[in-house]
Amino acid sequence: MPHSRFTVVPAAYVVFLRDGGDRAEGGGREVLLQLRSGTGFMDDHWACAAAGHVEQGESVHEAARREALEEVGVTDVALTPLTAMQRSNNTGLPIDERVDYFFAGTAWTGEPRIVEPDKCADLRWFPLDALPDPVVPHELAVLTALRDGTLEPIVSFGF
Repeated sequence: MPHSRFTVVPAAYVVFLRDGGDRAEGGGREVLLQLRSGTGFMDDHWACAAAGHVEQGESVHEAARREALEEVGVTDVALTPLTAMQRSNNTGLPIDERVDYFFAGTAWTGEPRIVEPDKCADLRWFPLDALPDPVVPHELAVLTALRDGTLEPIVSFGF
């Protein structure tokens, strides 16, 4: 059966990471997550602190830095590629065919804070080995693989 072409919606994610202290005392890497609220998508789930669609004419790097400023108020984010995820919600709708670009953000200017209180109920650092529940499923897959050291450069989700 022939396949038709489809539209792919690109998005950029910044996985803010920091050193959580001495591993012997329960430290290790921590990730900054936001509690989604009032968005209509995965509300009451924890998610990457900064993420959003890539706008027409914008590079994925520009989108990631723009989202970091818009959502947590930081600038000059040093971005390191983590993975690209081809994702499907299997609805047949073009909006549900996506490519998500995940970047690690390990240096930035400013203190992360809630900038959009109508979309974010909380913002907190969590150890990668003690994530809250629930986390947006496709983001949890990336965070879990990152924690476990098994994250591949390109991954698929929902197929």
